[in-house]
Amino acid sequence: MAEKQNPNYKVIAENRRARFDYFIESDLEVGIVLTGSEVKSLRTGQSNIADSYASVEGGELWLINSYIAAYKQAGVFGHEERRRRKLLVSRKELARLWQAIGREGMTLVPLVMYFNDRGRVKLKIGVAKGKKVADKRATEATRDWNRQKQRLLKQG
Repeated sequence: MAEKQNPNYKVIAENRRARFDYFIESDLEVGIVLTGSEVKSLRTGQSNIADSYASVEGGELWLINSYIAAYKQAGVFGHEERRRRKLLVSRKELARLWQAIGREGMTLVPLVMYFNDRGRVKLKIGVAKGKKVADKRATEATRDWNRQKQRLLKQG
């Protein structure tokens, strides 16, 4: 019997390029501090995390350069579209992330922003290492081969 999909779960924004540009070592679900107008704007699906990244500064985790469109009905009480947003994570996880990005070439990349089953906005971030051009070509070659393999199996 198939599981029922939760009606509250909804993907808001996805960074599809992250898996092409980076090797994702591990990922982690974190909360995000938002204002009311930002949540209203996210419910309409107007956001982008493709150009953003996460950083540990002053013992806190921050999401930098993420875009959430202005909510027109908020008027004067709206929000800044590209402001830094605090990410909520335990001290233990923060220490692990700080240690991971201390290694050479590691960075924190947002993978997907979504409403969880309780209707809260969550962000999945990945501890990633940048790919070189040759690695990107290899990834593309394996993807093309798998696609061609599926076509051959379908025909035969």
